[in-house]
Amino acid sequence: MDLEEYTEAVLSLVETVPPGRVTTYGALADAVGSRGPRSVGRVMATHGGAVPWWRVVRADGSLPPSHDDEARVQYLSEGTPFTASGRVDMRRAAWWPAPLTSDP
Repeated sequence: MDLEEYTEAVLSLVETVPPGRVTTYGALADAVGSRGPRSVGRVMATHGGAVPWWRVVRADGSLPPSHDDEARVQYLSEGTPFTASGRVDMRRAAWWPAPLTSDP
């Protein structure tokens, strides 16, 4: 899969994350065909503005501080569950994408 296809696959999966749920950079990398979570992060940083980017979090339920305020508004409007520590409650909110299959 070339970079353009990889980017489109990541963004397409992010669009399928249901409101009130989140997935992780690593889960997306695994589903797309791992180039790793950092590659997913680069796709999201460069091209993710048109998709629900706030639904992609770190494995511990946190977001980079630069995204916290805007994402929190979205979480509250969608009813995304949080822990007492202020992170997304991954036990209740995690959504795992199915691995993409390649055409035979």
